[in-house]
Amino acid sequence: MSSPSPPNSAFGECPVAATPHIVLFPSAGMGHLVPFTRLAVALSAGHCCDVSLVTALPTVSSAESRHIAALSAAFPTVRRTDMDLRLAPFDASAEFPAADPFYVRYEALRRSAPLLLGPLLAGASALVADIALASVAIPVARELHVPCYVFFTASATMLSLKAYFPTYLDASGAGHGRGVGDVDVPGVYRVPSSSVPQALHDPDNIFTRQFVANGRALVAADGLLVNAFEAMEPEAVAALRGGAVVAGLPPVFAVGPLTPVKLGEAGQEQGNYRTWLDAQPRRSVVYVSFGSRKALARQQIRELAAGLEACGHRFLWVVKGAVVDRDDAGELSDLLGDGEGFFLRRVKGRGLVTKSWVEQDEVLRHPAVGLFVSHCGWNSVTEAASSGVPVLAWPRFADQRVNARVAVRAGLGVWVERWSWEGEEAVVTAEEIAEQVVAAMGDEAVAEKAASVRESAARAVADGGTSHRSLAEFVRRCRAEPRHKCAAGEAS
Repeated sequence: MSSPSPPNSAFGECPVAATPHIVLFPSAGMGHLVPFTRLAVALSAGHCCDVSLVTALPTVSSAESRHIAALSAAFPTVRRTDMDLRLAPFDASAEFPAADPFYVRYEALRRSAPLLLGPLLAGASALVADIALASVAIPVARELHVPCYVFFTASATMLSLKAYFPTYLDASGAGHGRGVGDVDVPGVYRVPSSSVPQALHDPDNIFTRQFVANGRALVAADGLLVNAFEAMEPEAVAALRGGAVVAGLPPVFAVGPLTPVKLGEAGQEQGNYRTWLDAQPRRSVVYVSFGSRKALARQQIRELAAGLEACGHRFLWVVKGAVVDRDDAGELSDLLGDGEGFFLRRVKGRGLVTKSWVEQDEVLRHPAVGLFVSHCGWNSVTEAASSGVPVLAWPRFADQRVNARVAVRAGLGVWVERWSWEGEEAVVTAEEIAEQVVAAMGDEAVAEKAASVRESAARAVADGGTSHRSLAEFVRRCRAEPRHKCAAGEAS
């Protein structure tokens, strides 16, 4: 770890004595890493903080490695603490057969955190731990007398479900011979059983064990940061802060949507979409992406291809062929069932299909894009909200149905709830896909509502906005009381 040096604030030089050293500890996956890097830059460049970002090497995916390297090149004031981890050994294949590789990394970090955090927190003003690591990070930080905050990288609504879920289990007996039903989150709303993350229906799932342990630990944190803003999720934010969800929660800092940061130019192959988008008319392109964590089944990919061809609109489609990108060696034509290349030739000019990484925020801000067909990972939802692009929601797993409901309630888009997600056998047909894309692209009311969400997001993060004040209050606490538990109270 390099010696501390005060960062340059976006607003001028920071006084050294007032510079808190904040250690950020993400877990794994781009869905967690991206908001952590955005938080790191916001704290360093905008709020006069000395920031260290802890990264475990090797990363699970190549996308994480590229993102971390680009962050270091673009923002050298964000100090990286790379750990070629000697993780606590455990036989993941025996304990958790066929487990998601990202959840296995969560577990490896959780088991190793008590050994790793001591040296990392020497001289720190505060630790901000990923939600996946909360239950192991909080007691270690407390023993070292370092305030520990938990960063929830998804929606405030999902945070309320996570905080309440252990109480639901205790009261309902779910997980002890009874299945998980609808979950009425106090002060928020009912999350139907069909929207509860698939893993939580299995009490022995590795994710379920982590989810429940981390949910129980939240009351012991010094504060909770969430990548959300009040205008988009007013009920959830108010319920979390007011004690309706769970009594005794610490201050909740709604700091989103965290602003994307420019991390340098992509390679030439990745940059091809820019030239293509520049040539398209305003609001004419359907952008299709299902995130960095899951791949559609081959049959569903082929129905989606046929649906995009049939809809008649221009489209930019990012295709993912494997859960971990390092395992994705298949050719694009094979994924599409287009061995002779007929599909790609038929849509040439009107459609651009790629397996390469794209800068999604840049795509969504492009004036040519008029609709986002999305899995509703939370980063994707917040980027759509910031850009004012309507969403046609197609959740695939985990918290994505909860997020889709948030997007629809906020007026950001539409969700066809009957469409299947991972683990269900149904395949959404090309005809259904084409019909919904045409309807969404032609719905001016949806476009107007999405533009209104964009304006609300911009107000939240502007100087004096709710999210800007909330992040400033978090920094104030770290600066004023760097070595003991912060006083309880409401976040701004």
